[in-house]
Amino acid sequence: MTSPSTPTPMPAAADACHLPAGFRCSGSTCGIKASGKPDLALFVSATPAAAAGMFTRNRVCGAPVIVSRARVPASGIRAVVINSGNSNACTGEPGIENARRMTAAVAAQLDCAPDAVLVCSTGVIGVPLPMDRILPGIPPAVSRLSAADLALSEAAAAILTTDSFAKLVSCDLSLSGVPVRVTGVAKGAAMIAPNMATMLAVVMTDAVLTPEECDHLLRHAVDRTFNCISVDGHTSTSDTVLLLASGASGGTPGGPDDFRAVQDAVLHVCRRLATDIIRDAEGASHFITVDVSGLATRTAAFRMAKAIADSPLVKTAIAGGDPNWGRIVSAAGYCGVEFDPACVSLRINGTAVYRAGAPVPFSAAELSQSLKADREVHLELSLSGGPSAGPESVRFWTSDLTCEYVRLNSEYTT
Repeated sequence: MTSPSTPTPMPAAADACHLPAGFRCSGSTCGIKASGKPDLALFVSATPAAAAGMFTRNRVCGAPVIVSRARVPASGIRAVVINSGNSNACTGEPGIENARRMTAAVAAQLDCAPDAVLVCSTGVIGVPLPMDRILPGIPPAVSRLSAADLALSEAAAAILTTDSFAKLVSCDLSLSGVPVRVTGVAKGAAMIAPNMATMLAVVMTDAVLTPEECDHLLRHAVDRTFNCISVDGHTSTSDTVLLLASGASGGTPGGPDDFRAVQDAVLHVCRRLATDIIRDAEGASHFITVDVSGLATRTAAFRMAKAIADSPLVKTAIAGGDPNWGRIVSAAGYCGVEFDPACVSLRINGTAVYRAGAPVPFSAAELSQSLKADREVHLELSLSGGPSAGPESVRFWTSDLTCEYVRLNSEYTT
């Protein structure tokens, strides 16, 4: 496996995003949020779409996860309805019934079966959904459906909770000369951890795909993106990533090269959405890329990278601009992977601080200043031999842990 490239810089502005053919969406306000901000989004395919989904592995999961997980993979999905401001999690059987009522209300407007509608919710846990506001809000939301760029932006804004910016990205490609588009929308800023995070994402394409192909593409992308991010190590109740393929472009993967092109596009979209979640991490002052290389298996490299990314001591050191490399190396040491410490090397922002199991002289003052001056931080840990050594690598993204994160999350419900 080739070594990962260097981290990309913080984006100065969002790229232009457009819906794939066959999709419309809307974002509106139905009154869930006391702030009056948008809180209801719809993503609709004009014709039955192939679809797949990946969901939180938290055993305590939201009612929408239970409902949607039972409906994909499938070939006849027409819509996704998402509310923000209330996660409809830990709400018992009434919560499941309310999630189903949301899908039935959308289905009635679209003249399709309730099972053809998927549902997501995000927000505070343990509060019943205000159905007296949501249900009357669905017909106006349907009436606002549009394929315009503004509608896409409004839908992206309507799914936000503590996010500071909307997350959306498009990628265009060609399948045997036919233009195809992949577009994704996501939300997330905290309670972020692999398998997955407090995040919702809807990825849409106008390529012709089967449900089985959608499932393969989504799993490949999620394992390398949404399952490689962490803000606070807390896996939420609501995590959902959906992939819908309308087929409206007529572009069909004609062979392995075409399928890889679609796979790369879905991966690109998911990577951008996942890293934007980390760039928007609550209270964070640093965007941290962790590269672990030289392991025998991807699983081992993942475990090591995750241990480093989740370490509160690593995260707080970076928050303070402290190049405390011992915390990074020791986090690798307790991850459960057998290796020879004498074969470990570490670089921080390109500066070698530890090589072949021994410290390397460096200017701590200069490295500290670089950590304080640049929001981008790059940690590179490599294994050069011994047990568990091999060709595999993993890239993981995380944020630092600041006083502001603690403040925000200590006041979340009060």
